Amino acid sequence: MRFGAAPHGTDAPESERAETIRAAPPWDAVVQPGPVMIAAIHAGHTIRPSLRPWLEIGEDERLREEDPLTDFFLPAGDTIVRANRSRFEFDLNRPPDKAVTTDPEDTWGLRIWNAALPDAEKDVSLALHRQFYDWIAARMETMIAAHGRVLVLDLHSYNHRRDGRHAEPSDPRANPDIDLGATTLNKAIYGGLLDRFAAALRSRPVAGRPPDVRINVRWEDGGHFPEWLHAEFGDAACVLTLEYKKIFMDEWGHTADILALQDLRAGFHAAVDQARRWLAAHPAERGERGNGGT
Repeated sequence: MRFGAAPHGTDAPESERAETIRAAPPWDAVVQPGPVMIAAIHAGHTIRPSLRPWLEIGEDERLREEDPLTDFFLPAGDTIVRANRSRFEFDLNRPPDKAVTTDPEDTWGLRIWNAALPDAEKDVSLALHRQFYDWIAARMETMIAAHGRVLVLDLHSYNHRRDGRHAEPSDPRANPDIDLGATTLNKAIYGGLLDRFAAALRSRPVAGRPPDVRINVRWEDGGHFPEWLHAEFGDAACVLTLEYKKIFMDEWGHTADILALQDLRAGFHAAVDQARRWLAAHPAERGERGNGGT
C-alpha cells in the first residue's frame, strides 16, 4: 500500500494540489456515545499554503518524522479525532510555547522553518492549537458526565531505522514493537485495565509472531496531551499512549505493509474490547475526578 503521495497523484498540477490542501480542515472528529476516545494527533501531513514559503524541511524527511497511518486504528473508538495538519504546523502534543518553533534544538536538530517565519503565521497556528484543546475539553466534560470514567488512547509511531533503509535497525531490547505509555494514569485505579490492555495487544500475532509489548520503555512522559488531560480531568481520565514501532511501513519510502497493519489493528481492537469490559465492571467512585495520578 502506498501513502503520502499528492492527493491527485504525483502528476497533479501544483494549483490543484494546493486547492485540496486548502480545503482540508485542521482535524476531523466523529462523535458517538461511549466512554472511549481515540486520537491520532500526529497522523496528518498537510501544511497550509501560506506557510509553505517558510518551510525548509523536505517532504520525505518531514513525513519520516510524522506518524502516518496511525489513523488506521481510529474506528475502534466512540469519539475519534484525526489531525490532518502536520505536527510541524502546530504540534498538538506540545504546550503552546513549544507547539510552533523555529529552533532546531526543539526538533531533534532538524531545521523545519526559516527563522524569519512571521509572527502572524505563528499566531494562526497557535490559535488552531488552542481551538483543538478547547474542543477536547468540552468533549471530555460531556463524556465524563455520561460515563464517569473515560479511556483516552493517544496513538503515535516511532522510527527504528534512523541509519537508513538497509542499515541495522535499532536494538530491539530498547525498542519494543509497541511501547505502552502509562505515565499519568493512577495505577491504583487503572492497573487492572492496563494489564488487560497490554495482554490483549500481545494476544494477536503480527507477521506470525507475538508482538513485543512493554510499558514505559522509551519515554519518561507521554507528552503534553496526556499530561494536560490528567491535569484537567484527574482520575476520571485514563490515558494510554501507544507508540507503534514502524514495523508496518518503510520509514524511508511511501509504502506500508497492509497485512502487518491488519495484524496490529486486530490486537488493538482486542485491547479496546478488554478495556470496555473493565470500564463497565468498574464504575467511577464519588469524588474521583479530583484525585491525582500516582
